[in-house]
Amino acid sequence: MNTTRQGLLIVISGPSGVGKGTVTKEFLSRNTNAELSVSATTRARRPQEIEGVNYFFKTQEEFKRMIDNDEFLEYMQVFGMNFYGTPRAFVEEKLAQGRDIVLEIDVNGAMKVKKAYPEAVTIFIAPPTMSDIKSRLYGRGTENESAIDRRYREAFEEMQYIRKYDYVVVNDIIDRAVKAVCSIAEAEKSKVSRNNDLIQYYDEELKSND
Repeated sequence: MNTTRQGLLIVISGPSGVGKGTVTKEFLSRNTNAELSVSATTRARRPQEIEGVNYFFKTQEEFKRMIDNDEFLEYMQVFGMNFYGTPRAFVEEKLAQGRDIVLEIDVNGAMKVKKAYPEAVTIFIAPPTMSDIKSRLYGRGTENESAIDRRYREAFEEMQYIRKYDYVVVNDIIDRAVKAVCSIAEAEKSKVSRNNDLIQYYDEELKSND
């Protein structure tokens, strides 16, 4: 039996400072069948960026037309200016090829994806304690105190979404967190509901031996 398994759509979220970017990067490095989704955007293309690799660059008119045609799993407008979104066609094509696609997006985007694509596997990366968030934000040394306080308040709001996710992974030790995400992905691939072709094959084998 040789069939292409439908890929997994994995959504990873978590508050600023929790280390979700590091977890995502390490997960991708350990899973050659997984890749990060490519977003569409209306912002200007930078010199080193490649179309279809870094982003799909769109005009405002093109992006709005895609919205009208329901061509995004999720999208948002930043500060009332540029749009960013996850193209449905790109994701569905990759999944049909058996590739696992990872989205690292905020909680609002994650909820939109779950509604548009219920089969998505949603994983919330959480801190050991809330005080760890503040320590990590200060440790970055990239923002002033008012910006850190704002992100800290946002973290409290984002943490309230945990119950809406399929899984929660505490990022206390990065290697352990990455292994947990890998285990979730492997377990999801073994679900009976994701292996209809295999089950049908067994059914036919059983019938032929009646």
